[in-house]
Amino acid sequence: MERMDALDTVKEWQRQGKRVVFTNGCFDILHAGHVGYLAEARRLGDRLIVGLNSDASVRRLKGPLRPVCSEADRAAVLSSLEAVSAVTVFDEDTPEELIGLLLPDILVKGADWPVEKIAGAKAVLEHGGSVLNVPLLEGRSTSGIIEKVIEAYGGRPCCGTP
Repeated sequence: MERMDALDTVKEWQRQGKRVVFTNGCFDILHAGHVGYLAEARRLGDRLIVGLNSDASVRRLKGPLRPVCSEADRAAVLSSLEAVSAVTVFDEDTPEELIGLLLPDILVKGADWPVEKIAGAKAVLEHGGSVLNVPLLEGRSTSGIIEKVIEAYGGRPCCGTP
């Protein structure tokens, strides 16, 4: 969903009295940690909008070999999750500008983020919203999955093909 469509959607939900939750991330190689995190974020309100880092943004943050999955694929997978109400892609390194535009009722990040370092927290708090941390599922990460695949296959083809 384009940024201005996301704004219209969020404002409509808020006019309907819905509590809008926002979270963001790269969500590259979706795993159980992501799914649990998103489900918990959604439980905090009535609608969950996910700000998804663009491919260019992921490359700047994670390096030239990332993302593994394209932004279109990552957005499609996220959109299919029951917990996710909408997805919008942002190209900046942080979603601060997007959050300042959307002004969700609740801004959520993982427990590994101190509130004072969460992009967009100031705007949400000044607008009367809340900024909350959600626990993460220990030992789950896209980087860990990538490392496991590299270790397991070490340059060999997968799936028994020669």
